[in-house]
Amino acid sequence: MLMRTDIDHLPLAKQRELARVVEILHAEFADATNLASSKWKKEGRILKIILFGSYARGGWVDEPHTAKGYLSDYDLLIVVNYERVVEFSEYWYKAEDRLMREPAIKTPVNFIVHTLADVNDKLKKGQYFFSEIVKDGIALYNLKGEKPFATPLPLSSRDALEIARNYYDQWMPTVQNYSVLAEDALNRGMRNERAFLLHQSVERAYTGLLLVLTSYSPSTHNVKFLRSLGEELDPRLIDVWPRETKHDRRCFELLKRAYVEARYSEHYKITDEELGWLNDRAQILADHINGACRERLAALAEKAGA
Repeated sequence: MLMRTDIDHLPLAKQRELARVVEILHAEFADATNLASSKWKKEGRILKIILFGSYARGGWVDEPHTAKGYLSDYDLLIVVNYERVVEFSEYWYKAEDRLMREPAIKTPVNFIVHTLADVNDKLKKGQYFFSEIVKDGIALYNLKGEKPFATPLPLSSRDALEIARNYYDQWMPTVQNYSVLAEDALNRGMRNERAFLLHQSVERAYTGLLLVLTSYSPSTHNVKFLRSLGEELDPRLIDVWPRETKHDRRCFELLKRAYVEARYSEHYKITDEELGWLNDRAQILADHINGACRERLAALAEKAGA
């Protein structure tokens, strides 16, 4: 299936940023594979780089200096030829780090990596997430001579409802479970453990939302990335995490870092006040996401006549 390739609808500054993003992805991937001894590593290729989300569809928000302080992220799908070069810790972590630090790129960049075979398999199964990327996304890079994506096949209404219900039943209870565990950690005076457990509650809430609404969630513990994807799907979630003040931003950054640092770093410090703020926002998030998931299930049930 052929995709759009133009980004003329974006401001020139955004076009230049995306061009630089593509350059960095290619450069860092080349560095990761050039010194490889294995044949398959040397033959690893980026086949496609696809822009999806608000910058592809239109409707992005770029208001970092306003009271609300919101800035949409770039969301990218990188398509490669071998499953082994999907491995983030070996091939992509340097690219992620460089994109965060590159002075010429002011907009946050998130990306996921899949093989062409994997994406085509998901398209043939009617998976909503990848079908929407193929429908609305923009190809920033296509390897010359590379085949287009498979044509997405529709998923029956009843199958879509069953899949969404199963994800809801699997993930939503765990959100509250981790919230309860976080409260118990508070009662025991275990600040760092509470921060980690709140991270898990938030991660699972976003994961559940993504799975119920799209049947896909990336394999990541980065709650900032998950937040970005969730807010793309349901802009009502933007207000869950205030960004106006340094305190607001610091608290969310502490939550993001908690997955690793709250467990393993002696330098990770968080106050009772910050934990209380995060707990309140996590509960608001859980309530909003539960409502959004139930709305989705109701709409699917009506469509399926169930």
